[in-house]
Amino acid sequence: MSTSTTGSTLLQPLSNAVRLPIDQINFVVCQLFALLAAVWFRTYLHSSKTSPFIRHVVATLLGLYLALFCFGWYALHFVIQSGISYYIMIVIGVENMHKYCFVFALGYLTVCQISRVYIFDYGQYSADFSGPMMIITQKITSLAYEIHDGMFRKEEELTPSQRCLAVRRMPSLLEYLSYNCNFMGILAGPLCSYKDYITFIEGRSYQLTQSEANGKEEIKYEQTDPSPNIAVAQKLIVCGLSLLFHMTVSKTLPVEYNIDDHFRATASLPTRVIYLYLSLMAARPKYYFAWTLADAINNAAGFGFRGYDKNGVSCWDSISNLRILHIEFSTSFKMFLDNWNIQTALWLKRVCYERASFSPTIQTFILSAIWHGVYPGYYLTFLTGVLMTLAARTIRKNIRHYFICSPAIKLCYDIMTWMMTQIAISYTVVPFVLLSVKPSYMFYSSWYFCLHITCILVLLIFPVNRTRKESNKQDNMQSSWSKKQEGGGGDEKGVIGLNSYSATNSFNQKREVTCRNTSMKQ
Repeated sequence: MSTSTTGSTLLQPLSNAVRLPIDQINFVVCQLFALLAAVWFRTYLHSSKTSPFIRHVVATLLGLYLALFCFGWYALHFVIQSGISYYIMIVIGVENMHKYCFVFALGYLTVCQISRVYIFDYGQYSADFSGPMMIITQKITSLAYEIHDGMFRKEEELTPSQRCLAVRRMPSLLEYLSYNCNFMGILAGPLCSYKDYITFIEGRSYQLTQSEANGKEEIKYEQTDPSPNIAVAQKLIVCGLSLLFHMTVSKTLPVEYNIDDHFRATASLPTRVIYLYLSLMAARPKYYFAWTLADAINNAAGFGFRGYDKNGVSCWDSISNLRILHIEFSTSFKMFLDNWNIQTALWLKRVCYERASFSPTIQTFILSAIWHGVYPGYYLTFLTGVLMTLAARTIRKNIRHYFICSPAIKLCYDIMTWMMTQIAISYTVVPFVLLSVKPSYMFYSSWYFCLHITCILVLLIFPVNRTRKESNKQDNMQSSWSKKQEGGGGDEKGVIGLNSYSATNSFNQKREVTCRNTSMKQ
């Protein structure tokens, strides 16, 4: 495996000492530097002390410096992609710019991924410049659609979430670069809406508003600037535990062992199932580490505040990218996806699923595969994911209502669906880790494509479409039961009992409330 890097080699001695690739060391050190810079940014460049112009400039320059340190001159791709996209927005106009920006940004990303994978280092899992470009691509396309919604489409054509996120004026070049390349999210995201970011930079995050009779919003009063220190400390603890788990346990449970000839020939079926689950579970902590650290950096800068819960505790999860307990205890395929890489799931929903004219599920999975990269394993995973999602949805609609009549029966149902979900997720994402066609085919053939066949049979046997009346009746039953389970509590309680509610829907409902109560003057 190649150990070359396109970024700085200043930390090569540290890389040699801990026996990790230099680009991974650069990434972690730069993120820790970004964490300290975020504290400084919030303390000394607070919106009450500094103009938005200065905050934009500093955030952009720090972001570009970190990108240059990690990726060398490949960081120019970030500026080139953003610059050309901004030019397209200005020249094409609001009617069609979202289409041109989407095609260009995704095409530019794909070309860079092809060059990296097939020309430079196939199979390299180290940090590379296409990772940040994936986030920038999300931001470019999201903002293009938000401007199209706000400046071209009629108000009555928009969904509530589109109306909330719609941008009513064209951003300046500085605002655009700051949004795409700020130091808080340049290396690992997460994606955030443009309006939320501008609101944060201008210091309007904590202003409550009231709507006057003329429809204008005026500031009613300002909340006390909440401290993110506790939230940041908690997330850093999660980062530390995730990193420790990855450095110790994960290395003892390689996913590749699932296709080892001796293991396949000698291991019993229960052993293979258990190892499949454990090996894929052990592959997740590195993502927990990277995404939680990125979330902590944004929080340390004062970005990501959602509001207060019923106990008056500040919540710093408006741009969080995952909910670990919901992932590990998910009782449906959808629940897992809704809580894993949350901001990407929301991006796929907003730019593809909600706007697709046909087969939105299939289109969304295809877009997700293209965005992730050009390894064949990605496409095998997402094509399998389409089957899994459609089959899981069909089973849920046809049999779940038989198991929610009592707490005991529902508990048994949740335990069974948890086991099935974890096995299905593990089975689905093996090619995502193995990357290539041959090892992926070896794995699936060793399992006789059993879950693929099961999904197809489910879709052939069970009725897929149900009447709206039946669906509404079942949804009402599920909603009533969920309220009883949650006891009126928040969305962090009763992990197993949350099977009937998607985390994404809950997240969007909170955004709607925030949209109505927060000044978003663009």
